[in-house]
This record gives sequence, structure tokens and C-alpha cells, in this order.
Amino acid sequence: MADSSEFLHKVNFSSSRTFGSALKSSFKETFFPDDPFRQFKNQTPLRRTVHALKYFVPVLDWAPKYKFKLFRYDLLSGITIASLAIPQGISYAKLANLPPIIGLYSSFVPPLIYAVFGSSKDLAVGTVAAASLLMASIIGSEVSVVKNPTLYLHLFFTAAFFTGVFQTALGFLRLGILVDFLSRSTILGFMGGTATIICLQQLKGMFGLQHFTTNMDVISVMHSIFTQTHKSKKKPRLFWVSAISPLLTVILGCLLVYFARAEKHGIQIVGPLKKGLSPPSIKYLNFEPRYLKVTVKAGIISGILALTEGIAIGRSFAMMKNYQIDGNKEMVAFGLMNIAGAFTSCYLTTGPFSKSAVNYNAGCKTQMSNVVMSICLMLTLLFLAPLFSYTPLVALSAIIISAMIGLIEYEEAYHLFKVDKFDFLICMAAFLGVVFVSMDVGLMVSVGISIVRSLLYLARPGISKLVNIPNTKMYRDVEQYPSTNDVPGILILELGSPIYFSSAGYLRERILRWIDEEHEKITNSGGNELQYVILDMGGVTSIDKPGIEMLHEVQKNIHRKGIKMALTNPRIEVMEKFLSSNFLETFGKEWVFLSVAEAVTACRFMLHESKQKGFAGLNDHTIAVDNA
Repeated sequence: MADSSEFLHKVNFSSSRTFGSALKSSFKETFFPDDPFRQFKNQTPLRRTVHALKYFVPVLDWAPKYKFKLFRYDLLSGITIASLAIPQGISYAKLANLPPIIGLYSSFVPPLIYAVFGSSKDLAVGTVAAASLLMASIIGSEVSVVKNPTLYLHLFFTAAFFTGVFQTALGFLRLGILVDFLSRSTILGFMGGTATIICLQQLKGMFGLQHFTTNMDVISVMHSIFTQTHKSKKKPRLFWVSAISPLLTVILGCLLVYFARAEKHGIQIVGPLKKGLSPPSIKYLNFEPRYLKVTVKAGIISGILALTEGIAIGRSFAMMKNYQIDGNKEMVAFGLMNIAGAFTSCYLTTGPFSKSAVNYNAGCKTQMSNVVMSICLMLTLLFLAPLFSYTPLVALSAIIISAMIGLIEYEEAYHLFKVDKFDFLICMAAFLGVVFVSMDVGLMVSVGISIVRSLLYLARPGISKLVNIPNTKMYRDVEQYPSTNDVPGILILELGSPIYFSSAGYLRERILRWIDEEHEKITNSGGNELQYVILDMGGVTSIDKPGIEMLHEVQKNIHRKGIKMALTNPRIEVMEKFLSSNFLETFGKEWVFLSVAEAVTACRFMLHESKQKGFAGLNDHTIAVDNA
């Protein structure tokens, strides 16, 4: 082995990092992967303070550089999204069984807060259908909106407060990793199922039904429709109101109802809307123990959903304009605007896709478009709110249905089916759970399957056999490159994931099975006897004590068969564990290499040496026999 060292690079066996430095590195990579503090390096205390303020309050960064030529774009975008916010706000409030004016309030204060603390230039703040229906489902299971509408409303404010506290805490504690468990497949299925239920729910307004189920599963909804259709009071000559665009639909609907006195002919309308800005609601927050569980549940579940949707939408538009947004800062911004909203008669808000897409296409340049929208809503609340009291529910139903149809992304679901069947299963679990059971159950089942999938990957990691690409020093997976060459007498296996207690037993059995299969293959083909096993550790990011013990056991097991084991390219975290556990003292540092190519070169050198010694011993024996 020493003779071969002249053409091998040295492996770094230097002393490991201190516990403090290792912990600091792990903490930084886990909670600060974007390294937000790099801008504070080599700065004076004053400059650091200024940068810190700009980091935590983004408006201090973009507002001083704001120019009037940008305002014309933001003004147009703000007015455009305000025209969408008014009908959507009323519609989604009705969807949540809340007074319609609450929907308008929710597009007044929260956008102002987001403009100060948010980092996305394109996100337009408002209420969303999925979260509205989800909160109605959870809170409605505890308190009846018909029997106690005031308490029902106050619990919505309280749930929004808990949403804000939860989101802010996630942002400050840099725990955005928790949101990552809500995968794209889960969101796709959940949104599709929610859209289906919402569309069916709107049949109440379309058919003019007086009583309707508060349950959110498709069976209960269809039962209500078929058992009450005969009670409908709709007039066919007034039922043709269609959705050309949200605001135009509302305006036309209001005019038709007002001049035709349609409310006297069975057409249901929104009802009275008071003028005035959103009143304080902090005194209405309800922290009674018997309602605390339902408000916390509604706040956290809907908060996670809103975060995932809002951050994903913000990042999508940021990529289109080639700028970055900080997910953790977005969490803080969402949290603060929901806390402020809970104090000012608003319920949960986030960044809805439809409104954000309109904002982007209208040419917005900065967060000022949210300020413009908020001002438009303020003027509406002060002067125009009563005019929308004649809005027919059938118009709101048409608006909601037209918005929800776009959420059923069947093409994306089919793409999931083609690419990854397990992802498709997660998507369908969310969809079917929402449609046939309930929204929270569908969401939790889908998330649960996603977590089980992650645990399966952890417990059953991938391991592959590497072979040599002809005329190169590259080694690749034999299944991907089946026409490549085996290395005679050497088995090369690639470990591609962390080695923990949960996977150690599987990896031991799998490595030994690979060796047995290689022995059988060699025996059948009459090739060279297997003498070396090389484990490529480049993909092993971490290892624990059971994992190290597994490597010991494998080495002992194959040593009895006359096979030697080598390791290649262990990462610094793995090398530190090897050194601290004295693993290398028994394994042998000379059996650790920088690369697979160098390990193969060393093994071939030793194979050649052993053959030469074997020939020399055979010649000596022959001469001794001849002399005798």
C-alpha cells in the first residue's frame, strides 16, 4: 500500500472542528441558508444599524429610491387590483359566512402593512377562497353562524390573530422549513378539491336556496341541493346575470336589482353595507378556554396554507423579474399584517394568485400598488360601500365559480401522474379527502403521506453499483449505463444519503447482498475472484453511531471472506465522526481515498502485487521440486 501512495493524493485527516464551530455551521445552514447577514460585514456600527432597519423594514430600502415615473405604473396596477378586490372581498366573505363588509375591510389595512414589511414587488394582498372556506369549516364545526353570528365573527378575528402570531414566530425563528412539508402535490390536490366544493357551494346562490348545509363534503352539499331545489324562488327572466368581469358583474347586478326591485321577487342580495373605515376589533378577540382549541387550530392550519400559497406565488413572480424575496421576511410580513388585521375587523389575508397575477400583468413596479389599492378601498368604504348592498348573490357565485375553475389544474395533475406516481397519490389524497370528508382531514392526510414518503426515503436510501465508463476515469450507475465495464475483482457501491439508525440495518443487508450477487455473477462467468469493495461516501452528508457500527460490521463480515473494504471522499461531517469514534484506528487510514478512481488505482496496484508474489512463490516451489 505504501508503494502506491506516490500516485495518490493525501486524504485530510487533520483534527476535527470544535463543537462550537460545528454547531455554528449546522445552525447557519439550517436556519440561515441565504446568509442574510453578509451585508453587515466590514461595516461601521451606524451602517450596520441602517442595513438592519432596511433588512427588517423593506420600505426603508425602496421608498427613498422611489421615483414618480414608477408611480404611474403602480397607480394603474393599484386601481386595477382594487376593482378586483371589491367583488372578491364581498364574495369570499360570503363564502366564509361573514358579513360582506368584512371582506372589504380585509383589503384595506393588511395591504398597507405588507407594503411596509413585505419584500415582493408583485404580490397583491387580499382574502382567498380556500382559506375562507377552511376557516368556516373549522370554526363552523364549533359555533353555528345562524344561532350565534356575533360569536362566530369574533372567533374569526381571534383565529386571524393566532395566524399572525404563528406566522410572525415562524419568520423570526427562521422556521420556514416547516412550511416545506406542504408539498406542491398537496397544494395542487387541496386546491382542486377546495375549488370543487366551493363551486358546489355556490349552487346555493345560483338556485336561490334558503337553507343550506354547513358541512363541506360533496355528499352533504349535493344532498342539500337535491332536497331543496323545489324551494327555489328564482325568476328565470332575472337569472341570466353572468360574469363578464368581476367588477362589471357586480355593477350590472346592482343596477339590475335596484331598478327591477329584484330582491322583492326572490333574488337574494348582499344586504346593508355601512359606510366607514374598519372599526377596532381588539376588544372582540375571544380567548375563552372552550373556544381556544378551535381558534388555534383554524389559525395555524389556515396560516400554513396561506404562507405556502403566498410565498410560492411571490417567488414565482420574483423569478420572472429576476429578483429575490426572503421567505422568512415574508412570513414576518404576513404575520404582522394578520395581527393588524385581527385588530381592525379583518380576517385572514395572504397573497392570492388571481389578484397577484393581475397586479403583475398590469405592470406594477413596487409595493406601492398595494398602497394604491388600500386607498381605493378606503374611498370605497367612506363613500361607495352602500351602493354594493344591492349586489345579487348569484353574481357573487358566478365570480367565485369563475375564479375557482382555474384552481382545478387537471393538466398539472396529469403531469404529476406521468412524472411521479407517488406525487400523484399525494395529490389525489388531498383532493378526495377534501371532496368526500372535510378540508382539514384532506390536508392532514396528504401531508401525512408526504411525511411518510420522506421517512421511507430516509429509512430506505438509494444504493447503486458503479462501473467504469470506457476510456475515462469516471464511474457511473450500472443501471443508467448498462454497456459500461466492470472493474475485475473490485465492487464499487455508491451511498447517496445520510446514514442513520433508521437506515443502518437496511444498508448493511443491501451491501452484503450486493457482494453475494457479485460472487454469484463471478462464479457463473468464471471471472476474477472478488477481493475489494469500495464504498463511495461522497453523497453521505451525515452519519450517526449506529451507522459507524454498521460499517464496522460490514468490514468484519467481508474480511472473513478475504475481501477488503475501502472508503472514498467522506465529507467533513462524516470524517469528524470517524475521528471522534476512533473508527479509522481499526478500519485503517490507508483504506480511505479522495476519489473512486484513486481507490481503484490502489486496489489494482495491490492486485498486481499479490499476483506477482503468487507467481514468485509458485516458481520457487517448482525449482525446489526439480532439485529434489
